[in-house]
Amino acid sequence: MGKRLDCEPIGVIHTPFDSPEGMPIQPTGTEAEGTVELDGAYAEGLSDLEGFSHCLLVYHLHRTEGDVSMKVEPFLEDAERGLFATRAPNRPNPIGVSVVEVIDVDAPEVHVGRIDVLDGTPVLDIKPFVPEFDSPEAPRTGWLASVAEDADTTEADDRFL
Repeated sequence: MGKRLDCEPIGVIHTPFDSPEGMPIQPTGTEAEGTVELDGAYAEGLSDLEGFSHCLLVYHLHRTEGDVSMKVEPFLEDAERGLFATRAPNRPNPIGVSVVEVIDVDAPEVHVGRIDVLDGTPVLDIKPFVPEFDSPEAPRTGWLASVAEDADTTEADDRFL
């Protein structure tokens, strides 16, 4: 399929969530705060991030286990859906993305809000969230359109453990 990609974590994400079970399934469903602690070699790269209200965290889903199935039963439904039409954590490449609030930047740390990530998660990258670039004008949300409002109150269970 192509060349192998090698990614090295640039830091670690600290959150109040020690276990996937019971944690929020999306950042909109939590007021939890956390800290992204970068390796000191990357601290200078945080310059100017404090001017953004939100950032994208790209991270390794380091606690996923088991076989990857192309059909999964997502948290918000009882029906099976195609893996790539969900945000299920068990994926061919276990990479997660969350849009979080930037509360404070004190290099090499970023204090963030609305975090939905497990404590100890390796961070691969941080990018500023820019609505003009990241929010299409008329998005369609497929099967999630009828259940997305439930994401704020739905917590993870053991279905992906």
